[in-house]
Amino acid sequence: MNIAKNARREFLKNASTIGMFCALGATGFIQCELKKERSYAYPPLLGQAPDGPVLKAGLIGCGYRGTGAAFNFLNAGPNLEITALADVFIDKIELCNKMLMEKKGFEVPQEHCFVGFDAFEKVLDSGVDVVILATPPNFRPEHLAACVKAGKHVFMEKPIAVDPVGVRSVMISGERADALGLSIVTGTIKRHQKDYIETFRQVAKGEIGDVVSANSYYNVGKLWHKKPKAEWTEMEAMIRDWVNWCWLSGDHIVEQNVHNLDTVNWFVGKHPIKAVGFGARHRRLTGNQYDMFSVDFLYENDVHYHNMCRQINGCENNVADQVRGTLGYTNCQNTIYNQDSSIKWSFEYGNDDRVLEISPFDQEHIDWVTAIRTGQPVNETQAIAESTMTGIMGRISAYTGKEVTWEEMMNSDLYLSPKHYSFGKVDVDISIPVPGVGI
Repeated sequence: MNIAKNARREFLKNASTIGMFCALGATGFIQCELKKERSYAYPPLLGQAPDGPVLKAGLIGCGYRGTGAAFNFLNAGPNLEITALADVFIDKIELCNKMLMEKKGFEVPQEHCFVGFDAFEKVLDSGVDVVILATPPNFRPEHLAACVKAGKHVFMEKPIAVDPVGVRSVMISGERADALGLSIVTGTIKRHQKDYIETFRQVAKGEIGDVVSANSYYNVGKLWHKKPKAEWTEMEAMIRDWVNWCWLSGDHIVEQNVHNLDTVNWFVGKHPIKAVGFGARHRRLTGNQYDMFSVDFLYENDVHYHNMCRQINGCENNVADQVRGTLGYTNCQNTIYNQDSSIKWSFEYGNDDRVLEISPFDQEHIDWVTAIRTGQPVNETQAIAESTMTGIMGRISAYTGKEVTWEEMMNSDLYLSPKHYSFGKVDVDISIPVPGVGI
């Protein structure tokens, strides 16, 4: 669908049923109720996961983040193994295996290295206990559904979808995981970062009063791009360059900026109900995404949240959050301020460098393995689904120039993926969105 030529009402077609999606509740660590003192199931934040029988993990998606997640899992505690690898590209698997050998002294046997679009199914049949999902986010809904059906605990990277259909699929999988007692932890690292958690604890106690507004910024330089090679098919070229294609990444307001969206949703205690935004493309060399977004999100009780994100070299960079209340405000990471900007409370790091002893990338895996081995399941699916949908809502508003509501998102049948996956031409719209109408 060429969204540059379609009005919002056509762009956001209605799905047939959504009641079950709207009724979904938060599960696992988070309970979202906006009030001065909020209950919250805080993660244990152990230094390492408790010992137990060997947990065999399959890694689906062996790129940079997937390989990093494999090491984070292996660092989480004793008796943890990576026993299967899957990717659509053999070179990604080979590089991952090389790094495992160099840093951990082992590699996954070739008979447990699977290549292709169906490789995830082979991992699930290989005898693994848990699965790490780290492909481009477009594939996350299908992979998660298969993992839950197979009864596997899951760590999945953020975000978890690129369109409303995918988000709702993940919500359903999360509910099914609850029923099966499975643990699902997601790559929203701030929820496993002690300084953020302790700052949230102060906000939950009412130290900034009632939330009245929020701001966040994810303004950085470009990530990377891959120019297509003559021997690559269109599908291969797009997947190797996935951070620049909306159908694969969701655009950077969703893919990278979801960290900030999730932090503000967490601290405010709910998701926004509508969005009005704009964006632009100035410098990107490949793909069909924007370089920048600026979105005004509205929560209930007339709480406005301004979110901006940019990926352009040579500009002012800033990655930060601020949530303001009736009694003060916070940077969400380590400080509570009074209204006059004097410090009311600050997190004690215990060292001059103000760094945490345990990387939050390791901590989220420690928390995941701890939940599995102690038989106390956690499920972060609903929270990351809401934060991903928040980003999609902002993206669609910027692409169309229209106000977009949460209800429209929960009704939308927008689906960005091709009907079939194969290495050839890709049956998706790759036009660059242009909002409004010409003069």
